[in-house]
Amino acid sequence: MGKGEETRLAVLDEAASVARGVGLGGLTIGTLAERTALSKSGLFGHFKSKESLQLQVLQHARARFVDLVVRPAIGAPRGEPRLRVLFDGWLRWEAVPGGCLFVTAGAEFHHQPGAVRDEVVRGERDMIDMIATMFRAGVADGAFRQDTDPEQCAYEFNGILLAFHSAFHLLEDERAEPRARRALDSLLDRVRN
Repeated sequence: MGKGEETRLAVLDEAASVARGVGLGGLTIGTLAERTALSKSGLFGHFKSKESLQLQVLQHARARFVDLVVRPAIGAPRGEPRLRVLFDGWLRWEAVPGGCLFVTAGAEFHHQPGAVRDEVVRGERDMIDMIATMFRAGVADGAFRQDTDPEQCAYEFNGILLAFHSAFHLLEDERAEPRARRALDSLLDRVRN
């Protein structure tokens, strides 16, 4: 990896951190220039537009999420262990200041048509499909009941994480994590063979 690419990745890390606090809409090349001590013109050379910056931040954050949350889960045994590793990783991802960039971007762009919303939607659909696939694998392996609805389970799993995001970040509820874990236990108890 060349120096230019290293710089771009460091800038994207910082941009994701900024976006967690102010949203993707509040992220500007000027703000990023101040935070990284790089020139606006140099950053503009990397990103060309605010929309391009937003898209690259989402794509970069997704790659980090895959490395930090998804890969460890996929390395765990299928069924309940894999889902628990995914859940634990997701809670760690959520625990950073500002929380999950994808959740905040979903709230920010849910009624704003365009490339950024399309990217947020694609990422959300991919994640829900991945969770449903994990439940499907548990059914196929006999860990989960045959009448398990993987799509409904993915919906509920995602709902638990969204509730955690709100309780932890907005309400500052100290019981957010234990409540989220109890909700996951209830979901898994219901489908376990």
